Formats: sequence, structure tokens, C-alpha cells
Amino acid sequence: MKLIFAIVNDEDSTRLISELNKENFRVTRLSSTGGFLRSGNTTLLIGVEVSELEFVLEIIRKNSSSRKVSIQTNTAMSEMGTTFMPFPVEVNVGGATVFVVDVEHFERM
Repeated sequence: MKLIFAIVNDEDSTRLISELNKENFRVTRLSSTGGFLRSGNTTLLIGVEVSELEFVLEIIRKNSSSRKVSIQTNTAMSEMGTTFMPFPVEVNVGGATVFVVDVEHFERM
């Protein structure tokens, strides 16, 4: 048995969980926050048999889209002293970060 940790953007999580549930996979949802953009993420825990692993990973790939967004950063204008001006920067968000680990023991009570 394998345990999948899938960290996805909040915007993708509801659709992804719905697709996993349609295929009868149980999912535990944890709210989390990304370190770089401090944006909302969702960490999903999914227990699967080894034979189901690639199928679940494909569902995650199809429902975790990467996209570009513009964020505002504050940049010091050195010529003007300590004035900070908002500066738009385009970054990629979304997609998924996935960890797959072996499960030594599993029991549903």
C-alpha cells in the first residue's frame, strides 16, 4: 500500500477531490499555506494499493493545472530614498507537489 501526499492549489482542490471520490478513492483534506507566496494550498492524503497508484497520479495531473498570475511586490526606489513602489511580477501557481511513501501497516476502524 502507498500513501500519497498531494499539495495542490486551493482553486484545484474541490474539483480534484470530487474526481477522486467519483472513482471511489477516500481523501483526507488538510488546509495548508505555501511558503513562497503564502497562498492557500490544500494537502491531500490518499491511501492506495500499488496497482492503483498510476491511476490516481493521472487524476491528480489532470485536475491540478498550473497557471500564471501577477502579484504585487514592493521594490525600494533607491534614487528616491526609502519610497516603496508596487511592482507587478508574473509567477506560476498551481500544479501539484506529490510525495508517495510506503505504508507499513493500514487499518480502517
